[in-house]
Amino acid sequence: MLYYLFEYLDKTLDISGTGVFQYITVRSALAFMLSLLLSTIYGKRIIQFLQRQQVGETVRELGLAGQNEKAGTPTMGGLIIIFATLVPVILFAKLHNIYIVLLTVTTLWMGTIGFIDDYIKIFKKDKKGLKGIFKVVGQVGLGLIVGSVLYFSPAVTVRQDTGKINIFRVTTENVIVQAPVEEKSTVTTIPFFKNNEFDYAELLAWTGDGYQKWAWLVFIPVVIFIITAVSNGANLTDGIDGLAAGTSAVSVLALGIFTFVSGNIIFSNYLNIMYIPNSGEMTVFIAAFVGALIGFLWYNSYPASVFMGDTGSLTIGGIIAVLAIAVRKEMLIPLLCGIFLVENLSVVLQVSYFKYTKKRFGEGRRIFLMSPLHHHYQKKGYHESKIVTRFWIVAIMLAILSIITLKLR
Repeated sequence: MLYYLFEYLDKTLDISGTGVFQYITVRSALAFMLSLLLSTIYGKRIIQFLQRQQVGETVRELGLAGQNEKAGTPTMGGLIIIFATLVPVILFAKLHNIYIVLLTVTTLWMGTIGFIDDYIKIFKKDKKGLKGIFKVVGQVGLGLIVGSVLYFSPAVTVRQDTGKINIFRVTTENVIVQAPVEEKSTVTTIPFFKNNEFDYAELLAWTGDGYQKWAWLVFIPVVIFIITAVSNGANLTDGIDGLAAGTSAVSVLALGIFTFVSGNIIFSNYLNIMYIPNSGEMTVFIAAFVGALIGFLWYNSYPASVFMGDTGSLTIGGIIAVLAIAVRKEMLIPLLCGIFLVENLSVVLQVSYFKYTKKRFGEGRRIFLMSPLHHHYQKKGYHESKIVTRFWIVAIMLAILSIITLKLR
């Protein structure tokens, strides 16, 4: 909202200095600082409110060191992340921007699913929470919305051949250009390859002429799969203090770099990458989101004063997925979100191998001492703070490698 106020003050009343709000970098910095303050200052009040409501975590008997001490710790802390993200976005972002609308809907949608799940676990005393089928339906529903908007909305366009862009006048973030026409496209980026653009529509080329108009049959299911997979991956990673929030902050920060350069015609031209008009506005949302995650770590680091619960983990996964898809970097998710991937795979491998060996040998066997993977290391005797720190280091390495793909192809 402040963006529109300062735009009015600048263009109508011509008040000196108010034009600074036109710059994404300024608004992103303000969004980050405000979200950090909100999550640290008001986070404590939210935790106290959750304590008064007796929103305590029920700990399963897993035989892990320090696990029983966590019983009764408030959960639903994802409310802190959602609150500290959306308030700065409402204040500093262009609310009519299609990408900001999508990210806001994603935050509220996934936050609601996670909240219902946590509510059932805590107040209905059902440890299983929301039935898996309803979670999947919710994730698929969001995927349908995001996929349909990205495919059909005229506000979502790309310019692929940035090498033909001629810049006549340059300021910090506003330029006058002569460039190829913006177009609707289902093209995405394949990392580590030269001429690394791939169009999902090409998968239907075998159907004959006019296959491009049916590209949504491929694109929307891909969006649904990615949102479902990443949100579940974030959910599994939320197992020990600070793990999900810390690794997510690193991944989102890397996505912020991709978003800024892809939405900036100067940098996209220099790096020879796909230019996505209006996508740079997502940088404001990302700055607020990273600030909220870091602020949440103030209370979630070991020993945690609050857990994010599914309210937070599902929201985090959904936002990361939508960001990656919107900026056409979804094929980088296995690398950028490698921690999520490994955590997911550890569960799949553990369950599959256990069922296979039980069927073949009459006795189930395990690959890991316990899954997800972070619990395996806990079983081996590592302190959870050491596990979290090392996972953060790995996440930073993966993020740097992901950023290098801007030129490594």
